[in-house]
Amino acid sequence: MFAFLLTLLILDALLLSVVVLLQAGQGGGLASLGGATTDTVLGGRQAVTLLTKATWWCGGIFLLLALALSLVPRGGGSNALQERLRATTPVPAPSAPLPLGGAPTTPATAPAPAPATAPTSGAPAPSPGARAPTQPKK
Repeated sequence: MFAFLLTLLILDALLLSVVVLLQAGQGGGLASLGGATTDTVLGGRQAVTLLTKATWWCGGIFLLLALALSLVPRGGGSNALQERLRATTPVPAPSAPLPLGGAPTTPATAPAPAPATAPTSGAPAPSPGARAPTQPKK
């Protein structure tokens, strides 16, 4: 049903394009928008021809077919390519969220890092964020 309606829609669209292109232009177009009267912009009242009737009918049929296609479910299952892609796509592993600080935490099973060795002199080792002592001025 879907393929049939889609085929009708495509044929109607082609027919609508041909009918619109066969109509004679009214002249003026966008060049007459600057201060002209509405008769010049929109064109005067013309006789209804077979082409204008065909345009209205084709436009209405196009709208109805488009509405029907939006309501009709697509037929058929997924094709072989989609099935192969689903089969070869790896499933992502769930990841734990980061803590609010933004630094990732180390897992409990990971070994703890070895402590840094202190210098052999008698002075304590400075902390990594501490400044070097300064000499007082005389």
